[in-house]
Amino acid sequence: MSQSQTDQSANRVLIFDTTLRDGEQSPGASMTLEEKLQVAELLDDMGVDVIEAGFPIASNGDFESVQEVARVVKNAVVCGLARAGEKDIDRAGEALRDAKQGRIHTFISTSPVHMKHKLQMDPEDVLEAVISSVTRARNWTDNVEWSPEDATRTEHDYLCACVEAAIKAGATTINIPDTVGYTVPEEYGALIAMLKTRVPNIDKAVISTHCHNDLGLAVANSLAGVANGARQIECTINGIGERAGNAALEEIVMALKVRSDAMPFETGIKSEMIARASKLVSSVTAFPVQYNKAIVGQNAFAHESGIHQDGMLKNTQTYEIMTPESVGISKSSLVMGKHSGRHAFRKKLEELGYDLGQNAVEDAFRRFKDLADKKKHVFDDDIVALVDDGMASGEGVLKVVALKIVCGTEGPQEATLTLEVAGEEKTVVATGDGPVDATFNAIGALFPHKAHLQLYQVHAVTEGTDAQAEVSVRLEEDGKTVTGRGAETDTLVASARAYVSALNKLIVKRRKSAPEALQAS
Repeated sequence: MSQSQTDQSANRVLIFDTTLRDGEQSPGASMTLEEKLQVAELLDDMGVDVIEAGFPIASNGDFESVQEVARVVKNAVVCGLARAGEKDIDRAGEALRDAKQGRIHTFISTSPVHMKHKLQMDPEDVLEAVISSVTRARNWTDNVEWSPEDATRTEHDYLCACVEAAIKAGATTINIPDTVGYTVPEEYGALIAMLKTRVPNIDKAVISTHCHNDLGLAVANSLAGVANGARQIECTINGIGERAGNAALEEIVMALKVRSDAMPFETGIKSEMIARASKLVSSVTAFPVQYNKAIVGQNAFAHESGIHQDGMLKNTQTYEIMTPESVGISKSSLVMGKHSGRHAFRKKLEELGYDLGQNAVEDAFRRFKDLADKKKHVFDDDIVALVDDGMASGEGVLKVVALKIVCGTEGPQEATLTLEVAGEEKTVVATGDGPVDATFNAIGALFPHKAHLQLYQVHAVTEGTDAQAEVSVRLEEDGKTVTGRGAETDTLVASARAYVSALNKLIVKRRKSAPEALQAS
């Protein structure tokens, strides 16, 4: 191998995406199996190296998800998470049987506070568990990742001993999680450098970063880890994850791409697919992307200041350090209308990153024509909203069939709703304090439940009085939180669809029974 090839290999950073596992642990971010498969296939297509598909022991639903993702993914390594117990590890191994490339990711807490209060184990016993869990995982696959949960609050001598033992037992990737988002870049970088220096067999494993964003430093910490020898970054689309989230994949990838002069590292990610991945994950989780979010936010390439606009007109490089096209955002949004045909519509879907079957295309085209009759112009964002809404409403026990509202200054407001419940259409008339309350009361009458409404949010997809309304609804029941999303030019219809979407997700989540103390890095 030539020196240039060696350097290139040494500077390659693996992208480990945990959207389907750590991302889904965000309250309300649960995804259906079909949605997980959509995300997994897109991640695979865009060049993600490792896809952490889930936590197989958590529930039968999680097991099935990992199993199905393992079957459909063609290029990426598919990973399943497991605690340091035999049942966890064996369950992960079983879920990954059909994977072209499978990895078991096993972990145990190593910080004094976690060992004392969570595990209630002595350091010696934890060290034994490290060895036995990695050894057990090696019985299933030679691709084993090990993580010391809460590594950044672990005593250095003990951390080194555990890492050395894990590698000796057969771990090929060592992940160093900043589980609670506690560290700062200099500190995290020094931690990786310390392991590179002090652990005798560290060259036999790839060091990985897994940083949480509690202080807003997840991306900076991850990059500091790479600068000091880490060659895998664990991250999620849009930075979703528990509490404040994880390091954002799109920010990591574009930081390395744009600032290759300061950080001479490369990934295998097709950055032109980032915007589509962001929209898909936002849609299936019903987690909106904040307008000023780096790379994928609505305002990331918007310029309102007169000074900025003047500079942009003269040369885009005055205020843009990357092009919108480099992350898959088209500068010109092709306007479509009621005269557009199937061919043009299918082409537009391809440009937007959708690969739909014939039936799905026909359904989307029908809904597009209906929308075009209501709106003068149909923009890219309109099409994304209607297709994603169609995907969300196409599954589940419940489906909105028809809605009629009577409202005005004199109450009470009235909603006549027809709902398909398990294939049977049911109709009810309900009143409420406003049309939205009446609509939600009607849903509750046709499908009784104890879920509490935590969030009701409306925003316009595009501009103008004929814009589609995109509604987000968050429901909570017995500690389980789900979010639904709906899009329509009629805000009340969108509201009904969003509420029903959330209930469908809640029905799925009710079937899950997670084991106690289900914690992960």
